[in-house]
Amino acid sequence: MSDFLKQFGEDLKNNVPGFIAVAISEIKSGISYFTLSTNPSFDPELASAFNLEVVKAKLNAINALGLKETIEDILINLKSQIHIIDVSENNEYFIYLAVDSTKANLGMTKALLNKYKKEIKGKI
Repeated sequence: MSDFLKQFGEDLKNNVPGFIAVAISEIKSGISYFTLSTNPSFDPELASAFNLEVVKAKLNAINALGLKETIEDILINLKSQIHIIDVSENNEYFIYLAVDSTKANLGMTKALLNKYKKEIKGKI
């Protein structure tokens, strides 16, 4: 695991109100390169594997519709959590982040994700 990914995880854990878990995964293979959870019963690698199917389905839909678009992020609102799937600009990796919806600041969270999303391409 790279120092970049360790720092990324610690920054999210320390700076995102309501942080629950994060995973960084490759879209093509589904391999998770980094996971971190503050809740022992929340497995971010497993959650990432399931959410990979969401990303692939959306990429297939964009392709089937002939859209010249890329995914910026996918937001899933649950009753007590917000799950953010943030796709890298080259569509090779995605960040899966789960936060407590009662504590999260979505603007701050997305700003931090955007900062790191640009750096992931060259660091993994």
